[in-house]
Amino acid sequence: MALREQSYLVLLALAEGEQLHGYGIITAVRRLSDDRVKLGAGTLYGALDRLATEGLVEVSGQEVVRGRNRRYYRLTEDGRRVLSAETDRLAKLTDVARQLLGRGTGPRPAAGTV
Repeated sequence: MALREQSYLVLLALAEGEQLHGYGIITAVRRLSDDRVKLGAGTLYGALDRLATEGLVEVSGQEVVRGRNRRYYRLTEDGRRVLSAETDRLAKLTDVARQLLGRGTGPRPAAGTV
């Protein structure tokens, strides 16, 4: 199963072994993507709901902080398995791309000259 980039990064953030709340996940995704992916709250919680429905993440606790409910999430075993499979798929795709890009890096001969 190919994951959306945002979902992949959310799972990767949770793979660091910590329980994270929403802002912690947003911060980790920014760091992991070298500030390229900046999740908004709506996007993040939509992804978390979808990943929870698929059994890839779960709520691991919650607390009230300054009158607001803060939920913590963690990666499930299925989530770790899917993340590992997706990482392997991306690595193979990267290998293919490197092979293809390594071919014919010089100028091509003009038609009819070979």
